[in-house]
Amino acid sequence: MRKTQVTAYLPNKVGALAAAAKALAAAKVNIEGISVVETSDTGEVRMLVSDAVKAQRALARSGIGYSHQAVEVILLKDKPGSLASFAAKLAKAGVDIHYVYGSTCNCDDNCSCRIVVSASDLNKVKRALR
Repeated sequence: MRKTQVTAYLPNKVGALAAAAKALAAAKVNIEGISVVETSDTGEVRMLVSDAVKAQRALARSGIGYSHQAVEVILLKDKPGSLASFAAKLAKAGVDIHYVYGSTCNCDDNCSCRIVVSASDLNKVKRALR
């Protein structure tokens, strides 16, 4: 499923993530997936959100820098080897993976996990599931 990811650029200081999350909560935007990468000066917070447009407006109103991009959200079986198999299909299709983040649900054997994929060709990412 193609979604729009929002990336917030935060100063690497105490409370910065809390302020961004509070701005999104006030706008009634749910964070469905998150990845935080930090350097000594900044934090890059990639978020899959319930409403990308509302999220961007909320961040802008709060003075938080952001960008957005299309990503593919993939459901995989929550079992060992699922990511290995999927990544091998992408490699065979010549897809350059930029980054991946995700989580599992830990509920039962029929559960799926979601991963968010940024890659050179999102259409090939989606087709790799077939």
